[in-house]
Amino acid sequence: MSQLNVLITGANRGIGLQLAKQYAESGAKVFATCRKPSAELERSKVEIISNIDVAAPDAPQQISQALGDEKIDLLINNAGILTRETLDDAPAEDIQQQFKVNALAPLMITLGLLPHLNKHAKVAMITSRMGSLTDNGSGGYYGYRMSKAALNAAGVSLARDLKDHGIAVALLHPGYVQTDMVNNTGDISAAESAQRLRQRIDELSMANSGTFWHSNGEVLPW
Repeated sequence: MSQLNVLITGANRGIGLQLAKQYAESGAKVFATCRKPSAELERSKVEIISNIDVAAPDAPQQISQALGDEKIDLLINNAGILTRETLDDAPAEDIQQQFKVNALAPLMITLGLLPHLNKHAKVAMITSRMGSLTDNGSGGYYGYRMSKAALNAAGVSLARDLKDHGIAVALLHPGYVQTDMVNNTGDISAAESAQRLRQRIDELSMANSGTFWHSNGEVLPW
């Protein structure tokens, strides 16, 4: 069996870092993109592609150039940001930036890297159950909720459009994870979340492509 080639965005910390480390430890060749690598990422056995702002228009081209002739078996669009808008405080610029990073960037990077994807490759979008309309019982977080709902829509369209290419797409909620994004108040560690996400990715096939999963295996409502 040939070595698995994995590309992960936003890999300098949190879930992205744990995914990079775990895939590398399993024997995969990991390409880890980030704006600036953390010390822990630099200690990992991965190939770092730094100075990547996923929201920049030329990010897909930068990543493609860094890859050269390398092909990818698994693309994980993990990079994301969260701000906390309320009814009384919802700056448009914050909402727009979340759209750029959380929704537009994963789509553009996936499209830009299509020539690098092997036949029967997999694409994983790290989304959030906060993008679920059915599951929204508390309101607020306008930019994050809207951007993740948009990402889900893009992921389903990609699943349909990439079907003839044999490429499956997963929309994956990592769980409530102890990361800097939520001030480490989550209920599972980033390492456990990464382990669960890897299991869901292993189970991804053309039959369940375009499905919205919780990392624990639960299928989430739209």
